[in-house]
Parts: sequence; structure tokens; C-alpha cells
Amino acid sequence: MLPLPMPISDAKVLTGRQKPMTEVAMLFAEVTTEHGLVGLGFSYSKRAGGPAQFAHAREVAPVLVGEDPNDIARLWTKLVWAGASVGRSGAATQAIAALDNALWDLKGKRAGLSLSKLLGAHHDSVRCYNTSGGFLHTPIGGVLDNATRSIEAGLGGIKIKVGQPDGALDLARVKALREHVGDDFPIMVDANQQWDRATAIRMGRALEEFDLVWIEEPLDAYDAVGHADLAARLDTPIASGEMLTSVREHKELIDARSVDIVQPDAPRIGGITQFMRLLALADEAGLDLAPHFAMELHVHLASTYPRQPWVEHFEWLEPLFNERIQIADGRMIVPSAAGIGLTLSDRVTGWTVADDLVTE
Repeated sequence: MLPLPMPISDAKVLTGRQKPMTEVAMLFAEVTTEHGLVGLGFSYSKRAGGPAQFAHAREVAPVLVGEDPNDIARLWTKLVWAGASVGRSGAATQAIAALDNALWDLKGKRAGLSLSKLLGAHHDSVRCYNTSGGFLHTPIGGVLDNATRSIEAGLGGIKIKVGQPDGALDLARVKALREHVGDDFPIMVDANQQWDRATAIRMGRALEEFDLVWIEEPLDAYDAVGHADLAARLDTPIASGEMLTSVREHKELIDARSVDIVQPDAPRIGGITQFMRLLALADEAGLDLAPHFAMELHVHLASTYPRQPWVEHFEWLEPLFNERIQIADGRMIVPSAAGIGLTLSDRVTGWTVADDLVTE
């Protein structure tokens, strides 16, 4: 369990649907070859689900023993069938993601290539924006101070949370941020699924004047029809997808033209193998890309997208790793180390509550 510096609140907390978030449950997987090379992968869960992911990973991981680690697509399917009775989404695919990501890390290390170069990069750097400074537990004065620090650190955009029961408070926060950063600096808002369709239309129209890069998760994540109607009626682009846990669920949004910007999360949809399947669908549909969370992984994956993507900057996971992502002129520099390019810090041991390994 990775503890957070302070409890985190978004609109789901203010509407009574969730409690403040105090920690992130991390699932790490190491895949070791007979020659001693090690691939490191991870998945995660917020608020609940971490023990379920760990339990499922322990059950299915033994099917990898003795296999050729290069055959990643085949091994993903084998892992799915090993736990077929619990389905191909949710905690099951999130557990598989840690193993899948470890296999890709291993493959990159064996090839001597970064994950970005192994998959085929379009970009050596990607646009980045800050989210962690804009949560609703932070008073607007603190949000503006955080925005200043983010800009000074080289980040290229600022996203703040909205979706409060009183929409006037949301509009006041957005107005204050726009006045603080100026007319041309990119800002985004995230309602965390807390509006109904009527409210989303009203708030979306009211937000048009602020020239937002996007409105994120205005409706329930699975409301493809509502999102499609909203996207057609507003000038501001609509973004969603972070809560979906399979390529199939994303395809429903894509086919319905529900979003302008797709926001997949590789650890949630089953790992790098599934993420790359989804990118092909999104590119064919002409969508923009802004992966959710896990920048340490998504900076590589976003670099393979033909269009200019955005990557979300969260410093939450930094204590877990020895490496740091470099930022300059509003962009993240894609790491060049082999594989994903991460090694676990000494602090991880103190947060580990179980470390059972598959050894035979």
C-alpha cells in the first residue's frame, strides 16, 4: 500500500459516493528468465480491489512458467483463460496487466530498447499536464499556487476537478484558474462522472467561455449514448475512458462517437498488449489520446500514437521508483533506458504487505 501525503477528495467524495482516498494499492510482478533477466510490471487499485488483484495474479501466474516470454500476445490469452470464470475485465484483467507489463519490460531489456522504441515511437516527448494540484479538497487559493508551481516546473497544462453539488462553485474555480494562468494556457476540467445528462449540458454550455482543452467524465463512464449527445452539442471536446477495464468497453464509446479524446489506463484494461490494440482503434476513429494516471508507463505508450497526445502528471508513484521523468517546455521526455526503465526504490519494502513469488 502506497500512502498518500494527504486524503484526496474529488466530486465522488462530495456527493457521498466514496470516501477520501488515503493510499494506492500497488501490484508488482517480476518475471525472471532462466538466464536471470528480470522484467518488472505493475498494476494498481484505488480505494478497493488491491487484495483481489493480488489473489488473482497469484492463481494465474503459474501458467507462465516454462513459456517463451517473447510470445506476449499468446501468453495474455493464456492468462485470461486460466481465470476465465471471472471474466475478461475488472480485477481479472487488472491483475493480468502487471504480468503483461512485466513481459514487455523484459522484452525491451532483452532487445536493449526502451518500451517506446520497441513498440515504435512517433515522438521523443509528449505534452503533459498536472492533475494532482487541482483536487476539490484544496481551496482555490491553493489550487492557484499549485498551478504556478506546475507552470514553473515546465508542465504544459493544468486540470482541476469539478462536479460539486453546487455548480456555481465549479464555475468560480474554473474562472479563477483561467484568470490566473491567462487566456492561452491549456486547462482541463474533470467531473468524475457526477453529472446527469441535463446538468452536463448546462454545465458544459457554461464552461464554453473558458476555452477548455476538454471536459472529462461529465457522465457515468458507461453512458455511451449520453456522452455522444453531449459531444455533438458542445464545442468543448469530451474526454473519458479511465474507468473502463477492457478494450471492448472502450470500443462501445468509440463506435458511438461518445468522446473526442480517449483516456485508457493500461493497468486497468489488461496491460500494454491490450492498450496497443485500443490505440489502433482510436487512431482509426480519428480520436486524440490522453492516458489516465501511471505516467511512468504511459509516457512510453503515448509516444507511439501518431497524433500529439497528452500524458497526465501525477507525482504520487514517484516514491516507488528510483527514476524520475524529465519535463521541459510543457512536455515529458520519453525515457531511453531499456524496457519501461524503472527500478523499485528501497522504500517499497516498507509498504509491502505480501511478497509471495511463483518459483516453480
